[in-house]
Amino acid sequence: MSKGHQHHYKVDVTWTGNQGTGTKTYQGYGREHEIRIAGKPVLAGSSDPTFRGDASKHNPEDMLVTALSTCHMLSYLHQAVLAGVVVTAYQDSAEGTMETDAHGGRFLEVVLRPVVTIAAGSDPAKAEAAHEPAHHACFIANSVNFPVRCEPRIVIQSV
Repeated sequence: MSKGHQHHYKVDVTWTGNQGTGTKTYQGYGREHEIRIAGKPVLAGSSDPTFRGDASKHNPEDMLVTALSTCHMLSYLHQAVLAGVVVTAYQDSAEGTMETDAHGGRFLEVVLRPVVTIAAGSDPAKAEAAHEPAHHACFIANSVNFPVRCEPRIVIQSV
């Protein structure tokens, strides 16, 4: 039996929201934090504003939806090459739905809505079909326990 190839990702997260009294009260601390990955710009993070966070900063829920969208895009671009489809533009407006209750919360689904522009002469049916193997190849989609749906729209580039 062969073993798969392991890949490791290191992220350093530092809470910066201590406003002088630590977590003495729920209202008394900030949710701000910094995300550091070697060789990359620092990301300023917080929680969603619903959970007393700073709306101007990235939150984990946004980053999860972003990870699913970008992973699908990168997998799709590879599948397009394999299908002989020339993609000239790709824009996704992805949305995630999360539900909370007294015990916490969880994502119910993420819907990807990519608009893929292909070169004239590329096959739109192949362009649309490439989303299925892209979904199955997406590392992030394979790692979540909720549905990730894709509702693509194919546009043929005008000449």
